[in-house]
Amino acid sequence: MPLKEEFRSQGDLLFKYRSYFPIVIIMVGLAVYFNELAKGGDSLEYINSFNYQMVCYGIAAFGLLVRVLAIGFSADNTSGRNTTEGQIADTINKTGLYSIFRHPLYVGNYFMWLGIACLTANLWFIIAFTFMFWLYYERIMFAEEEYIRNLYGDAYVEWASRTPAFWPAFTKWKKPALKFSWVKIIRQEKAGILNLFLIMMVFNFINQYYFTDTVNIYNYASYLFAGSVVWYIIIKVIQKTTSVLELDRA
Repeated sequence: MPLKEEFRSQGDLLFKYRSYFPIVIIMVGLAVYFNELAKGGDSLEYINSFNYQMVCYGIAAFGLLVRVLAIGFSADNTSGRNTTEGQIADTINKTGLYSIFRHPLYVGNYFMWLGIACLTANLWFIIAFTFMFWLYYERIMFAEEEYIRNLYGDAYVEWASRTPAFWPAFTKWKKPALKFSWVKIIRQEKAGILNLFLIMMVFNFINQYYFTDTVNIYNYASYLFAGSVVWYIIIKVIQKTTSVLELDRA
C-alpha cells in the first residue's frame, strides 16, 4: 500500500479509537509516578510541592481553555467528539483559533495531558509523552485533512496553505464568525472535564498517602471531582428528558 493510503488508513483507525489514547498515557504516567515515589530523590520535592502541582493543573486548564474556545466558536457538526459516527465536517472552520492553526483541538489536548504528565516530575517521561502524542496525532491529523480536502477541494487547500497545522501564527488571527455557544461546550466537554478531575483526584490521593500515610477526601481535588460528577449527571438527565441543550445558533 502506498504511504499516503497507509497513513490515511492508520489515521482513520487511530481517530476511531482516539479516546483510549489518554488512558494509555495515564496508566504509563501512574507507573512512572509510583517509580518516582519509590526511588525518591530530587523529584520528590516537586511532587510534594503544592505550587508545582498548581502549575501542572494550570497547564491542563490552559489546554481545556483552548478546546473550549475552539469548540465554542466553531460551526455545528464540526469540532466534535465523532468517535462512533466517524469524521463530520459540514463546513471548514476558518476563523477564531482556526485562523491561526488548523488543529486547535489537538493543541488543547496536548496541553491538557501535558499538565498531567508533568505531575510525575520526570523529564524523560514528559519528553516521551510529547513524542508519543506527536506520532499518534500526526496520523489522525493527516486522515482528517485528507477527508476535508476530498470534501472541499481547493477551498480547503487555499486555507491550509496559509494556516499552520500546530504552531500558531498569531498575525493571521481573524475574529470568530459565529457567536460563542455554551450549549455546545456543555454537550461536548462534560465527559472530558469529569475525566480530568478524576485523574487529578487520583494523583492527589496517591500523593497524600505516600507523604502522610492517610488520605483526606475533604480537599480541592475531591470537591472538583464531586462537582464534575454532579454536573455530568445533571447534563445527561437534561439531555435525555428535555430539548434545552439542542443546538440552535444564528
